[in-house]
Amino acid sequence: MTTKLPLRADHVGSFLRPRSVVEAREHRAAGNIDYAALRQIEDEAIAELVKWQEGLGLKSITDGEFRRYFFHTDFLLQLSGVEEQGGIEKAFKNDTGKDVHFAPPKMVVTGKIEHVKPIQKADYEYLASVATETPKVAIPSPTMLHFRAGRQGIPEDVYPEMDAFYADVAAAYRAEVDSLAEAGCRYLQMDDTNLAYLCDESHRDDARARGMDPDETPRQYAALINDAFGSAPSDMIKAIHLCRGNFRSSWAAEGGYEPVAEIMFNELDIDAFFLEYDDPRSGDFAPLRFLPKGKTVVLGLVTTKLGQLESKDDIKRRIDEASKFADLDQLALSPQCGFASTVHGNDLTTEQQADKIRLCVEVAEEVWG
Repeated sequence: MTTKLPLRADHVGSFLRPRSVVEAREHRAAGNIDYAALRQIEDEAIAELVKWQEGLGLKSITDGEFRRYFFHTDFLLQLSGVEEQGGIEKAFKNDTGKDVHFAPPKMVVTGKIEHVKPIQKADYEYLASVATETPKVAIPSPTMLHFRAGRQGIPEDVYPEMDAFYADVAAAYRAEVDSLAEAGCRYLQMDDTNLAYLCDESHRDDARARGMDPDETPRQYAALINDAFGSAPSDMIKAIHLCRGNFRSSWAAEGGYEPVAEIMFNELDIDAFFLEYDDPRSGDFAPLRFLPKGKTVVLGLVTTKLGQLESKDDIKRRIDEASKFADLDQLALSPQCGFASTVHGNDLTTEQQADKIRLCVEVAEEVWG
């Protein structure tokens, strides 16, 4: 077994929020309860979620991102020098044919980027205290501080040179990695929409309009992510998830991985790549030919966008297709994305969510043993 993953069946990290957590957040926002009361409710829900994941047979366990509103903002806004601005409204597409209009917040830089306090440490410590399997932490990729706003979102009086910006961002992330490593975390995933957006011709055009070279940017981002992971202990599993947007069962980008695959697989010092392969918008498996030995691709063949359950035979057939381009021993299986990258969640039930995870575990056992 060459993969470093705890199991051939894995998941991206977020799960549908229970009503208790959603209501508690609303009460906290209204000033009806204090932060400690909110955290207690989150703790109870996370403890239940951990039991649920382990009961389904998962060996990597997350807190479901129950403490977050968005997958990225709750983390990034705790770095000094980062503020939130309204994003550019984007039509997220879905299988109903009716676009969902949503403007994901974009992060802008207002001062020097610094890591001023541990961000995920307490959350990790609580997760580790209630999990018997491997606790996994997912954080937004450092590229999220650059791509959506580009150079325009980084004041020249703060960062005259972009090299200094990238160095500070990487240093802030290394401090967070150090904090998590000291707490015992040995499985860390960075969630990155931007490498996936650079596979979509319309997003590549948008990037050009922001003054970016869409062919060179993946190389810059690979260097940034490597630098961010630079202090990770040798026994830490380093993973990245490439996401094409995930909001209320809708997506923002399309296109296969060919434009970024060679750089991504060979220049990113990553153990596992979680890739979305749930429908035709994801392209074919040919980009997997660039995967070098010693790295794993986790095939996101089970959609989190729809409740309908895939058939085992279809999933196995697609794993077989992928194995024509990458060694079967370097592949694993997961849902294509989280079930709730934002507090709103995708349009499926908790029972359907469980069926999807169970399917991944059973197919992985039948394919890899």
